Amino acid sequence: MTDSRKIRVLLADDHTLVRAGLRKILEAQPGIEVAGEVADGEAALRALQATPPDVLVLDLTMPGMDGFEVLRRAKSARPELKVLVLTMHADAEHVARAIQDGAEGYLLKDSAAHDLVAGIQSVVEGRAYYSPPVQAILSHLVRTQAAPRGAIDRLTGRELEVLRMVAEGSSTKEIAARLYISGRTVETHRANLMRKLGLHSVARLTQFAIQEGLLRER
Repeated sequence: MTDSRKIRVLLADDHTLVRAGLRKILEAQPGIEVAGEVADGEAALRALQATPPDVLVLDLTMPGMDGFEVLRRAKSARPELKVLVLTMHADAEHVARAIQDGAEGYLLKDSAAHDLVAGIQSVVEGRAYYSPPVQAILSHLVRTQAAPRGAIDRLTGRELEVLRMVAEGSSTKEIAARLYISGRTVETHRANLMRKLGLHSVARLTQFAIQEGLLRER
């Protein structure tokens, strides 16, 4: 994302008042543009094609097609799209499903006023972002789920460095500067990490890094 172009955001939530509140928060930010807003899953998929955004802010509970199906279809059609889930559901099942389906961030609606802008900026820069209660849920999931046996042994030393920095929340630009490599090389290492580990989001890479003891739980 260059400084000269605004971050384009699509809002998908079936509550008119919620969308109005989110729009008000985002329109106060000079670097963010609301590309559109929709009230159901089918409309979200149509809007993603008609006016492609950089970030989809997605409710999980909508009439017709639910947010999980929208998430899966959206990421399948546009893997580069950043999806920030914004929901009232603060349980492990919803969090795990959203991350497994490719969400880069997971926010609770009661923290939207404080976390929404930071969440959007983080996922655009390649970092995962979670509300504090969601971080606690992720820590619990990491402690109770087994890591792939021997997976870390398949990584090179440089891949481990990149994995650690990704999990710490460093952006592609920051990793490139610290390792004296190009941003393209960082992206290649990240793609190789996902392929070798079978983990298809920054959030899952972060979980794996915590589980393997590569950094302290946040």
